[in-house]
Amino acid sequence: MLPIAKYQILDAIHEKGVVAVIRASDKEKGLGVANAVYEGGIPAIEVAMTVPGALELMAFLAGHHRGSSLILGAGTVLDAPTARACILAGARYIISPNLSEEVAFCCNRYGVPYMPGVGSVTELVRAMELGVDVVKVFPGECLGPEFVKAVHGPLPHARMMPTGGVSEENLETWFKAGAFAVGMGSSLTKAGGGENDPQAVRDAAARVVAEIARIRKNR
Repeated sequence: MLPIAKYQILDAIHEKGVVAVIRASDKEKGLGVANAVYEGGIPAIEVAMTVPGALELMAFLAGHHRGSSLILGAGTVLDAPTARACILAGARYIISPNLSEEVAFCCNRYGVPYMPGVGSVTELVRAMELGVDVVKVFPGECLGPEFVKAVHGPLPHARMMPTGGVSEENLETWFKAGAFAVGMGSSLTKAGGGENDPQAVRDAAARVVAEIARIRKNR
């Protein structure tokens, strides 16, 4: 069976409009949060490399959810060896807080989407030159929705996923500015205590999916 093509992965992320960023104190708690988010209706799960045992967690999720709609990714990937290890563990897209040419080359080699963090138009254009289809606007709380809206003036084809500072309360502002999707961390995965309250995380995920669908319908 051929692997899912990179554009199918990006289309699937865009369909729901959100990537859940999983950060946890250990891989068991990370697994609980990841499953709760997925059960709440968000298929795109990004396991941060800051989670202890992140590669083992990715491998387990990839195996346990094989054949399902879960879209597993790896985050906080800073170099090519780490990117390759994540891909071999089952990650189908790679996300970084920065733009790394070596990670871009590695992902291109394996046909995997790479979403690097950018904080300027210069970085965004360089990412495009390296074959990047979607960039991560980071840190979102510093750059703000105005950055996304302004960039779309000279670069209307740029696809941007803000991460950092995204919450249920400001989703509409980000999507009206032109976000391709959003990355949500603690505001989603720590709802009601997060690691200790999976039902609260499931409920939060369901609300986010419904809110994004509402926003898009009314645009």
